[in-house]
Amino acid sequence: MKRCALRDVAGMMRSFHYAAHTALSMRRQTVRPEDVPLLEPWADYWSSWISSAYLQAYLEAAHGALFIPASRDDTDALLDAFLLEKAVYEVAYELNNRPTWISIPLRGIRQILSDRAVSATS
Repeated sequence: MKRCALRDVAGMMRSFHYAAHTALSMRRQTVRPEDVPLLEPWADYWSSWISSAYLQAYLEAAHGALFIPASRDDTDALLDAFLLEKAVYEVAYELNNRPTWISIPLRGIRQILSDRAVSATS
């Protein structure tokens, strides 16, 4: 079945988010609990930075390809939809398999919606 390539790009970007926050949650055994809230913004920063770098490189490599929308606004809208779709799937997965990890996809959804709200007002 053919699907939009941006679905896989969104999946990779969600993986970066998971990597950052999983690493932080696993470090809770060696990090003082009161320091975790101080480190979470750094995990968000790393995830955002690496996702942006990945997306930029991907779009540069795929520039002009028929499978990428011609409009950056259309590309962003599709990517946001696929990011949200993946994060909602992750919520269901974590609820069924690892309920203690539910904060990771919920944090991702909040970030996606926040980023989109900022983009809409800019």
